[in-house]
Amino acid sequence: MAKPLRIGSLIDVDRSLADTVAQLRRFADAGLDHAFAVQIFGPDALTLLAAAGAQVPGIGLGTGVIPIYPRHPMMLAQQALTVQLATTNRLILGIGLSHQVVVEGMWGMSFDKPARYMKEYLAVLMPLLQGETVNVTGERLTTNTFTPLEVRDVTAPPVLVAALGDTMLKLAGRVADGTVTWMTGVQTIASHIAPVIRDAAEKAGRPAPRIGVSLPISVTVDIDAAYERINEEFAIYPNLPSYKAMLDKEGAVSAADVAIVGDEDAVRASIEKLADAGATDFVASVVGTREERDRTFALLSEIARSG
Repeated sequence: MAKPLRIGSLIDVDRSLADTVAQLRRFADAGLDHAFAVQIFGPDALTLLAAAGAQVPGIGLGTGVIPIYPRHPMMLAQQALTVQLATTNRLILGIGLSHQVVVEGMWGMSFDKPARYMKEYLAVLMPLLQGETVNVTGERLTTNTFTPLEVRDVTAPPVLVAALGDTMLKLAGRVADGTVTWMTGVQTIASHIAPVIRDAAEKAGRPAPRIGVSLPISVTVDIDAAYERINEEFAIYPNLPSYKAMLDKEGAVSAADVAIVGDEDAVRASIEKLADAGATDFVASVVGTREERDRTFALLSEIARSG
């Protein structure tokens, strides 16, 4: 059977650099297509991927996702191209708005008109990554470059915008290379995410977008315990408006309601359903006991190698 979609996993970012390198090497040796680093309260994802990824060839390196507000798009373009330089062009640049409670409550920045801010941000970021000069004066962002960014021997990484609502999905389809989702179930991928972003890309004359889906996953015989663990570990997300909207679309209430849980056959079938729904990439957030995590990883490796 052909591989249903690209298979990857989140990195445990709270480890030492040596352990992170070991994780990446294990993922690469297992045939996974990519590994993603989250950007929350731990290490800087791009710096971590450059430092660790340079030591482990043969695997894609994604950010899931970089919040755009603290980084001017020119600075992010320079960082991203530098990661490309360090890792021989293996970066998958996931970016997002984050959440109002973070942007305003933690950083003291305005979250006003977030979609407008992302539109202006991409108007600067995308051409800079492509080696162009930029002269943009927007409501929130101004950038004037006199020469292209001088990072040699690199290519622009694919840019995946964390997009869930219609406006952001259409923007991602028109301008970026795709999207990456979290807490979004298979029915919502099929009925909302995939058709909206694909239609926008087609109308803009752009290639079919990548649609990355990240969900909790556990291969287990104790489904009730797995659900309890998932709801405890991811309890914050149903309370954030953007994720709650996706759970509502799915008819779900908790993280466990959209998680991929069961034995090997059930989990494999769920991943195949994601591909049927329009996903092109799966990024596993593996949850469980040591035994369950090992079983989950073994299945992911088997699926990844099936192509």
